[in-house]
Formats: sequence, C-alpha cells, structure tokens
Amino acid sequence: MRKVEEFMRKHNLGVGDLVRILKWEGNELLAFEGLVMPPYELSPGETLTIKLDNGYNIGILIDAIEKVEVLEKAAKRPRMAFQEVLPRKEGLPNVTILGTGGTIASRVDYKTGAVHPAFTAEELAKAVPEIFEMANVTPKLIMNILSEDMKPAYWKRIAHEVAKALNSGEDGVVIAHGTDTMGYTASALSFMLGNLTKPVVLVGAQRSSDRPSSDSAMNLTCAVRMATSDVAEVMVVMHGETSDTYCLAHRGTKVRKMHTSRRDAFRSINDVPIAKIWKDRIELLRDDYRRRGEGEVGVDDRMEEKVAILKAYPGVSGEILDFLVDRGYKGVVIEGTGLGHVSQDFIPHVERAVQEGVAVCVTSQCLYGRVNLNVYSNGRKLLRAGAIPCEDMLPETAYVKLMWVLGHTDDPEEVSKMMLTNYAGEITPYTRFDTFLR
Repeated sequence: MRKVEEFMRKHNLGVGDLVRILKWEGNELLAFEGLVMPPYELSPGETLTIKLDNGYNIGILIDAIEKVEVLEKAAKRPRMAFQEVLPRKEGLPNVTILGTGGTIASRVDYKTGAVHPAFTAEELAKAVPEIFEMANVTPKLIMNILSEDMKPAYWKRIAHEVAKALNSGEDGVVIAHGTDTMGYTASALSFMLGNLTKPVVLVGAQRSSDRPSSDSAMNLTCAVRMATSDVAEVMVVMHGETSDTYCLAHRGTKVRKMHTSRRDAFRSINDVPIAKIWKDRIELLRDDYRRRGEGEVGVDDRMEEKVAILKAYPGVSGEILDFLVDRGYKGVVIEGTGLGHVSQDFIPHVERAVQEGVAVCVTSQCLYGRVNLNVYSNGRKLLRAGAIPCEDMLPETAYVKLMWVLGHTDDPEEVSKMMLTNYAGEITPYTRFDTFLR
C-alpha cells in the first residue's frame, strides 16, 4: 500500500472530506483547508491531494504534515438519473443535447471535490441556466467515453441519434464531445447526415468546470444559441479567443484542434469560420452556408473501416505501406511533406498498393495551403503511380471521407472522382490568403 493510502486510513480520511491541514514549510507552520481528492494513480503516493476553495488542487507531502483535522465528513453522492426533463416553455425552440463524454457537460461535486457528468435537465439548469432561456433543452446521454476512445461505430450511433432527434421535431442538436477527436466526429457527421435541414453543433471544453478558467459554460451557451440559428450544417463551436468574449462556429470538415490546452485551440483551416457567437447575438461571417429548411434528415453510414493515415518523414520505409496492403487495408491517406511529397524510394510501394486495389490519397502535413503534385518530379511520379491529390483537405477529413467513399464504391475511377467532389465544404475552390494562422 502506498504511503498516502496508509496515511488516509490511519487518520480516517475519505475522499470528499473537508479537512484542515497544518504543514511545515521551513520554520513556518502553514494551514490549508480543502476537500480530500482521490490519490493520483501515477504518483509515487507520497502526497495528499486536496481541492482548495478556488477550485485548484494542491499536493502536500505526507512527511511535512504536522496535523490533520476533519472539519466535515463527505456525504454520499446520490445516484444520478439521466432521463430527467424540465417542462417546455411556449415560444422557445427545442434543442436536444446528446452527451458522448468529455468535460463540457460536467459539474463539481463539492462533497467529494470530483467532477461528474451533469446530464439531467435539472443539473444542466443549475450549471448553465442561460441555455434554458434560449431553448427547451432535452439532454440525452448516449455514451460516456474519452474522446480518444471514439471509433467509427460510435460515429454511426451519433448520426442516427441526431437524425432521430431532428426528424422528431427538434429545431437543432448539440453534441457534447471531448475535444481531442472532435474534428474527426464533425467530419464523419458532415458526410453521413444527408439532406441536413437543421443545425448540428459539436461542442467541448478545454478546461473542466472545477477550474476557475473553465470554458465549458460559455461554449455550451454559444452552442445552444447556434443550434437555434438558420445555419443547417455540422459545426464545431468553441472559444474564439482566450478571454470570454465570443465563440466561433467552424464548418465541421475544416476545423482542427491546434493547441493542447488553450481555450481558443480550434481553428478553421484554409477557410473562414461560419459565425461569431456573442453572449447576446450571432454574427455571420459568410453567406455561403446551408440554410435551415424542411425535409427528413437521412443517415448514410456506409463506411469502410480498413483505412489508415500514414505520415511521410525522412527515412520512412515503404514496408509500412506494404504491411497495410498485406493486411487487407482498402485505403491509405498519406500526410506528405510540403505540396504532398514522399521520397522517391517510397513511390514504388504506392504503385504496388494502387495496383492491388488500395486507394492512396495524398494530403499535406503543412495543413495550410493545398496539395499540388505537378510541381516537382516526385509529385508527378506519385500521380503516375495512381495517388489521389486531396486539394486542401485536412488529413483527418480526408481519412474520414475516404472511409465514407470506400463504403460506397471500390472502383478506382469512382473513388478518385468522389474524393475530388466537394460534398460538405471539405474542399475550398481556391486558397485564400487571409486564412493562414498568424
């Protein structure tokens, strides 16, 4: 047993207990009050973690603790009921919030100091009351996973839940999602949701609601506002700058998480965001968006899952591509260097893959700009080998799109034609000089 666990047992400390701790720091005796947190699983177990009133956690070395006083024992947390709803108000639009996991829909349990999903209407009303002034909100938790555990089967499930809500009369859908793979899910839904007539908004949080700098409440408020708008597209709504001024609505096929922790981590790549969402209004930044309309939303979820992304780098071996071909993969997206290049040693392996019926698509790891395989010799060789240049598509968008395309056809000419057809705003007609991230 680790030292911290022995210490908690010796002093009868439980997670969520409110404690006062005296500890030595040099010759000074300091006092701290806070809630006992679960021991950090990757630590050596020599510190006791408590959550202070300001929302931050601190670790206190066990050997430096002079005295521990339990001020209040933690109460047991009641079981949550995810099906609760609130009465609907006349005159307000109806929005369903689908929960998939992540920190956007969460609350702090101040009896334990932990963060838990907040996915009943009652809990959401307490956490973010503003959204209930904008719409009649119906929450539904369909899964509770980390975003890195997302997979194509879950995309299909989300798509069907979205269509079900919209076709039953909801005016818009918000999807609470972890930020790390939100761009992939947004792309998948953009291709799978046919005849989209109402807004579908993915939203997440970079910082959980137990932190003073949390972005979850504002992001969710902006997402619900966007879900009541006239924009009938799949969008990602997140902070537009580091302060709490406005959020941005990004097209689902052109958005990427560009920072690990900043609140304004999401950017539209090679494109302009659809809108700014202020606290009291929506400012549209373009007029070429799909408008709200009538008709039933369909789901075309035919996806070929044996598709991979492969990054080009100095010294990359063509054996990696051969391995994918030999394992039965049907498509590969190559993140090429610069304009979409790979080494000349790699090109014969591309040629072999294409000859064996594998679709090979080329994007650029530069992200900004577009692929052009006609400029340099290796690019032209790639074209002759049968590679498909993917214009200015993001690698993850090309990956999802190739899965969707191969779910519909395995004919090489048709695959190439579909990959170069703009279905959901994934390809811009020309490169704009004003979209480069500066």
